[in-house]
Amino acid sequence: MLIQQNITALKMERQFLSHKANEQEYCELYRDTQPGQNVYWNGFGDPPSITFRADFNDIEYNRERQRTREIVKGRFQGGNLGWIESGDMELFACLCRKTLDKPTFAQQTLLDLIEREGPMNIQLMKEMSGMLVKEITPVLHRLQEAFLIYEDQYDGEWDRGWYKFREMFPNVDIQKYTKIEALKIVLKRFAYRNVIFSTEMMKSFYKLPGKDIKTAITELLNDGEVKELESRYLLKTDYDLLQSTSFEVKQSVFVMHRNDFLVKSNEYCIKEKYKHPEYDVLQYILIDGEFCGAVLFKNGPYIIENVIVDPGYETRKDEIIDAVYRVNSCEKSPIKRFMGKKVR
Repeated sequence: MLIQQNITALKMERQFLSHKANEQEYCELYRDTQPGQNVYWNGFGDPPSITFRADFNDIEYNRERQRTREIVKGRFQGGNLGWIESGDMELFACLCRKTLDKPTFAQQTLLDLIEREGPMNIQLMKEMSGMLVKEITPVLHRLQEAFLIYEDQYDGEWDRGWYKFREMFPNVDIQKYTKIEALKIVLKRFAYRNVIFSTEMMKSFYKLPGKDIKTAITELLNDGEVKELESRYLLKTDYDLLQSTSFEVKQSVFVMHRNDFLVKSNEYCIKEKYKHPEYDVLQYILIDGEFCGAVLFKNGPYIIENVIVDPGYETRKDEIIDAVYRVNSCEKSPIKRFMGKKVR
């Protein structure tokens, strides 16, 4: 019974795409799929969202979690911004920290300034250091990656304070876990929500070195917590579950933005598959639990130039177009073409 269709159906359940998550289920899903990000392209400045999964407005829910600092901002996946639960800061610091053994003059200047003067915004740093904003910003990003400073974005305002990391997180031990120990923890969460995964998927999502991922997988294989299946891996508990239980794939079409967990997990292959010489990919199309197409657009007027799907799915054109318009405005972003042919 361990066939791809059964795996896909279980994945859709775990992702709450076959039914909606309540608040507790959503928090568990968020924990397993963090760092969370906002909706790609049209969610700039908004709190993170796990689109389609919740039976409530999760953007407003996460806005409140930002305000109370239940979720906090940082640079985690290859230096990219994301939001994690504050209780997992220790775990992600150990996983993602890029140590800074020899700070540059500019890095040391800003670090000393924040140490000496306390929290401040970028404008005050500019006045006190004499540096330009364009010089300050990359320095702050690098200090963030080293978990030496923290940007306190608890609302949508632009004027944010920068703090010493240990001032905001005095109880966080950034050396509690080795990188491999931390990776094994998040790997099991990642496996649970994807059901089956590969090293390429882990690299795609977490932006970590392949050798570290392979080391973590090997240790979990040796511990008997993970099983290998044709160069892919799944939790031993899920292997047993899929052997004994049949899950049903429900017919569905979801148009997923580029920051979605499933998109990021599979970006290494779908990005290349749907790459276009003239247009950018705005969203990917998940049909019956598998990525089977893309929404293409040009940066500018935000008009959808083309919707493309894999062979065999053209017959579901109306269903696919309806799904595209569920996340894009029919008036502001009309679809010009479906599979290269004009849409009336």
